[in-house]
Amino acid sequence: MVSTVTTSTVTTVTTVAIAGSLAVIGICTLLTLLVQKELTTATDNRFARALSRALNIGIIPLLLSFALIVAVKVAEALR
Repeated sequence: MVSTVTTSTVTTVTTVAIAGSLAVIGICTLLTLLVQKELTTATDNRFARALSRALNIGIIPLLLSFALIVAVKVAEALR
């Protein structure tokens, strides 16, 4: 019984720690992509315009995951 509880506790703590790390990595990646998009939209170069459109492929899913992270944190704070 004790070993089952200990194993469950360790698994839960590890999962929460990994989820927190992934959230930070995702937010940092989103910030990097947003800065890169701003820099590429400031130029009139054809390659920069194409890169700016291609960055949307990464930005949109990360914005959705950021919104989910914020919603979860707010719900957690309201409990």
